[in-house]
Amino acid sequence: MAWIQADPSGNYHISFRFGGRKYKRSLKTKHQKQAQHKQLRLEDTIALIESGRIELPTNCDLPTFLLSEGKLDGRHVLQLRTLEELSQGYFDSLPPDGLELGTVKMMKIHVGTLTRHLGSRYSVDGMRHSHLQGYINDRAKEPVLRGRMIAASTIKKEIVTLRAIHTWAVQSELLPKSEFPSRGLRYPKETESPQFQTFDAVVRQTADLDPEDSEFQALWGTVFLSMAEVEELLDHVQQSASFPFVYPMFVFAAHTGARRSEIMRSLLVDIGSDVITIHERKRKKRQRTTRMVPISARLQEALDAWFEVKPQSPYTICHAGGLRSRLDAGEPITASHADKYFSKALADSKFRHLRGWHVFRHSFCSNCAAKGIDQRVIDGWVGHTTEEIRRRYRHLFPSAQKKAFELVFG
Repeated sequence: MAWIQADPSGNYHISFRFGGRKYKRSLKTKHQKQAQHKQLRLEDTIALIESGRIELPTNCDLPTFLLSEGKLDGRHVLQLRTLEELSQGYFDSLPPDGLELGTVKMMKIHVGTLTRHLGSRYSVDGMRHSHLQGYINDRAKEPVLRGRMIAASTIKKEIVTLRAIHTWAVQSELLPKSEFPSRGLRYPKETESPQFQTFDAVVRQTADLDPEDSEFQALWGTVFLSMAEVEELLDHVQQSASFPFVYPMFVFAAHTGARRSEIMRSLLVDIGSDVITIHERKRKKRQRTTRMVPISARLQEALDAWFEVKPQSPYTICHAGGLRSRLDAGEPITASHADKYFSKALADSKFRHLRGWHVFRHSFCSNCAAKGIDQRVIDGWVGHTTEEIRRRYRHLFPSAQKKAFELVFG
């Protein structure tokens, strides 16, 4: 606790208690606002010392040190902060909707890997370029499932997570101002992401593979479905879905190319007469953006039927409750529930090996491309921003490629 007062000459003094003693010093100003500002900075410095973020040096003039905002000889004296402490502080500082839940979950996995290699007590303040390069080299030699090596893109994402924590710590004055030592880091060569393949092609390639094998799972991650296959899958879900919201959720994904998270947070007010407004969180880091996708006849029919039985809730897709559900009617769908309903709905069909909701996103893009829709229109519907992603999705069906080839060579 600190307080200020002016003497008869108009100069302001500050008094405060610290360590059981009372101190009083001149602020050397006659301006009340300046005095109040110094009072706030003093109280902040004391709070940092009490929390352990600033180390109190020995044999120093305590009031001078505190009034200089914790500086000694012109530089901050900070306690070295560990990776464990800073990462926890970083995640605690995130606003509720600052990042996608999936992004935060993945960043925490990155921190776990960094901690495993560098140690939970690793001092981020002492981080050097050689430390990061050593981490990259060790990580590149580390096998993952069934002898496969870690992807270079994964290592880069782990370093990006560490950089985000470092930047936050510097801005929060938990670390002295310094540049993150990533310039000149060398990574293993990237492996280009595989092109998407037809359902039949993947069935042939995986016929003799163990479903638990990483190659089996990787190949099924490249599947895109033709419109006929999409409609066949939706017909199956319409008949087999265990809850009334499952089928409209499948049609929503298949007929808009929306991400799982975008469907989960869709609101009733986003449903227009002929378009759906989709709220994005990945296209721009510091800004909420939206895109609009036309509503197909099948999606409109599915939503109309769902809205007739839908419980009171602001969400487009929500839990319906009932005897078979442990969740209250109207609760929003979570990521784990969405994945469970996806697997359960397809468990007894030929589509049971599909890897998740994202298959509808690249199927949507591929089907649009196969029909010759302008790439800029597709980008507007799905929110793509990089050429690398466009190149993967701009993958036509073999029959369409053959017809295009025959236009040139007859």
